[in-house]
Amino acid sequence: MHNSHIFDKTVLREYDIRGVINQTLNQNDAYVLGQLLGLIVLDKHGTKVCVGFDGRESSPFLCEKLSDGFTSVGIDVINIGCVPTPLLYFSSFFFNADAGVVVTGSHNPSKYNGFKISLNNKPFFGEDIKNLGIISKNYSYVKKSGNKIYKNISNEYIQRILKDFNGNKKLRVVWDPANGSGGKIISDLVKFLPGEHYVINSDIDGTFPNHHPDPTKNENLKQIIIEIQEKKADFGFAFDGDGDRLVVVDSNGNALLGDQLLLILAESVLEDHPGGTIIADVKSSQILFDKIQILGGIPIMYKTGHSNIKKKIHETGAVLAGEMSGHVFFADKYYGFDDAIYAATRFLSIFSSKTQNLTEIISRLPKVFNTPEIRFFCNDSEKFEVISNIRSRLISSEYKVNDIDGLRVTTPSGWWLLRASNTEPALVARCEADTLEHLNQMVSILSYELSLNNIKLPISF
Repeated sequence: MHNSHIFDKTVLREYDIRGVINQTLNQNDAYVLGQLLGLIVLDKHGTKVCVGFDGRESSPFLCEKLSDGFTSVGIDVINIGCVPTPLLYFSSFFFNADAGVVVTGSHNPSKYNGFKISLNNKPFFGEDIKNLGIISKNYSYVKKSGNKIYKNISNEYIQRILKDFNGNKKLRVVWDPANGSGGKIISDLVKFLPGEHYVINSDIDGTFPNHHPDPTKNENLKQIIIEIQEKKADFGFAFDGDGDRLVVVDSNGNALLGDQLLLILAESVLEDHPGGTIIADVKSSQILFDKIQILGGIPIMYKTGHSNIKKKIHETGAVLAGEMSGHVFFADKYYGFDDAIYAATRFLSIFSSKTQNLTEIISRLPKVFNTPEIRFFCNDSEKFEVISNIRSRLISSEYKVNDIDGLRVTTPSGWWLLRASNTEPALVARCEADTLEHLNQMVSILSYELSLNNIKLPISF
């Protein structure tokens, strides 16, 4: 049979497929996606896939249409229901599936939805996703009838997480799944953990009635901070809407940055894997890379983006990786995909075995001065050209220039980063230095370079 379909040009993104439900993304898109991915699986001699969905109102319907697309080309589908994204990744290993797709809008507002895809337990992204838009315009398939089965492996997932938990110190911890798809799993998981655990916003509700499900924004941490203080908790865990990003909040209500979290995890992992490779994205502090080296590990600075990081883990055999955005990837005892629920449990395991508390450890971290992530508008047609222009000016300068993902420019007293966003018309910047005076210098240098391209760095950061 022959078919032709055109996806809205905005939905095929770098790391996933995402759009506004019934405007730029609909059930027919889901059906065609199932067919196209099914044909790719068949071409690689595969036979079965796992699918799941988050708590948004549109997700079950999109998942059914996706499944129909798979079965129409002869692929067997294992539907594991409403789950956090990491459980979908886990299911692909558990069932030895050839692909996995989760219907999720992640941390985006409730009107959005989308698909995250893995193929043979590796990320499906970039050119793979773009090619779907080309293939969909003219493709053929043999009409067949695959099978659909429904499985619940939540208990198996929880037991796998608990397998790597150690420690018996009874801590007091607050968990906030943000009404996302991790709520039920987290509520069941904490019953097996020592200490006192308080789960807020555990009801799965795709309208996110209590706060937006993006824990990297301070305004979305107000509720968990109040709960930590009222319960006199040791720390708290805040998750995004589909459970693959984590932010840790200490007893004083301070949120750890992604690189600070990775630094604490790295010390623990390297104790068991001396000389291990650890990956962090280009937005991470120089303190992290230096500390990994001091601990005897091999630090790798790599491109931002969870799919990029997963690919690099496969290439290098890294034991741990992380991003400033809160994606954490364990590959020492685990599978190497980003799993915030597993990461939270490993973090808890560290402090269940330590006499020191989190606040003390944070206070001993080297003091640096840095800006938050600065994100500002720049047309898609111009953003990469801006990076190229600045690179051509600086590549022969006295500065050390790393261009693995945009530009990370290092001087003796600090560094600044400028990269083009892969998901929106924007440039992203960050600066860090050893003193406030030097930080202002980094900002001034960056601001000057941007001005040569008629772009003004926002001063509101």
